[in-house]
Amino acid sequence: MSGEERLRSVGLRVTRPRLAVLDVLTGGGHFEVDEVTRLVRDRLDSVSTQAVYDVLGALSRAGLARRIEPAGSPALYEARTGDNHHHVVCRGCGEVADVDCTVGSAPCLDPNTAHGFEVDEAEVTFWGLCPACQSLRGADA
Repeated sequence: MSGEERLRSVGLRVTRPRLAVLDVLTGGGHFEVDEVTRLVRDRLDSVSTQAVYDVLGALSRAGLARRIEPAGSPALYEARTGDNHHHVVCRGCGEVADVDCTVGSAPCLDPNTAHGFEVDEAEVTFWGLCPACQSLRGADA
């Protein structure tokens, strides 16, 4: 499905900034707003940082983007949505990778008490050291 079709399918107006931001996110990865802005500016003549924030908010509310907020890190955005995947974050360099749900079906985790909430999603962040930072740690020893 094209970017235009994806935007229309969720009731969003098709604009050049929305198409450019969606294209950046669809390329894969986890992006800070500044990085999205830089990559969008490579595609368009000009776009304000505020416009990128607005587009990311609209895409997130519409389910075309996901905002993740690892503790102590700026918000990150990705296009992978609706599959209840999780993330692993490197404590050394901040690299983020996706972790598929490995047990059961969404929401993957069932709390022993939900306090009356109807749970439809679980968000887990794993922390550790990526292979590159592990190598650096070994070299420092």
